[in-house]
Amino acid sequence: MNIPRKTQAAILVSQRLPLVVDEVDMPESLEVGHVLVKVHFSGICGSQLGEIDGVKGEDPFLPHLLGHEASGEVVEIGPGVSHVKPGDTVVMHWRKGLGIEAKPPAYNWRGKKLNAGCITTFNEYAIVSENRLTPIPKGSDMQVAALFGCAVTTGFGVILNNAKLKIGESIVVFGAGGVGLNIIQAAALVSAYPIIAVDRFASRLHLAQSIGATHLINTCEQEAGELIHRFTEGRGVDCFVDNTGNPKIISLGYQVTKSQGRVILVGVPPKGNDISFYSLPLHFGKEITGSHGGETEPHLDIPRYHLLFQKGRIKLKEFVTHVFALKEINQAIQSMRDGTAVGRCLIAME
Repeated sequence: MNIPRKTQAAILVSQRLPLVVDEVDMPESLEVGHVLVKVHFSGICGSQLGEIDGVKGEDPFLPHLLGHEASGEVVEIGPGVSHVKPGDTVVMHWRKGLGIEAKPPAYNWRGKKLNAGCITTFNEYAIVSENRLTPIPKGSDMQVAALFGCAVTTGFGVILNNAKLKIGESIVVFGAGGVGLNIIQAAALVSAYPIIAVDRFASRLHLAQSIGATHLINTCEQEAGELIHRFTEGRGVDCFVDNTGNPKIISLGYQVTKSQGRVILVGVPPKGNDISFYSLPLHFGKEITGSHGGETEPHLDIPRYHLLFQKGRIKLKEFVTHVFALKEINQAIQSMRDGTAVGRCLIAME
């Protein structure tokens, strides 16, 4: 198959404005390490909302494509590619895996250059760097497969690699979206207790309870610090995971953890919203650290987690609560913002 001349894609043209869905001109050929993928389903992560909102500051690469977790099928491979082959079913992920780190592809839109990174997934066809793809068995559930690109791997990686949570340790997960739900599920797998889910949407808390949360806090109705103190019987929590990037919540986490507790930052505060805390506890064992996708190694972790799903040991299908067409992507984004989308929101390209 030749590379399609054009593909439909969602484009970030201006920060803090809706995405533009339009035809994009594809490159004429694949460069070293490039892989042409037909995208099936793309997840929408909080990171994309942050890019749209400009939480890290002004974006020097506008206009550009977006998306970093998806499922798809390999159509063609460029020179040097050996990790995947045409016809492979793949998970598309932003963490580096096996293979070549290729230069970004050269898309065009309305006669001008359209920027893209090593992976984009808000497009029907995507040219992706080989090391952002991991093969999975044919016949896999393609909706669930998209979740392995970020939500599952980040969530499980936070527990295994960042928190290093032990049997019987306590944990607070602040923010029960796609990543938060998988953090909760992974905490249940290692028999943590209590597992305290915190969110402002009752529907998300209900889903969190169904996959392992033992205690729930709705911040629209309850005071989180007081309840965390009660649920841990005044001992403090072993691990506090923040998915919100809210400095006030990060400070709360620092306060409610034990003297040798861990605060794991998954969410990123908006640029200029610094956090401050009394550093003395850090000298006596308390830890505060950022997570980079759970420090996942996709080629090792995705096959392991996928097998757990296939054997019924983890729940993932329940996390896919809303599926939209590409032309409805702004509606999908709004559903994430207002809590209508309970679990992970997917964009169907088929």
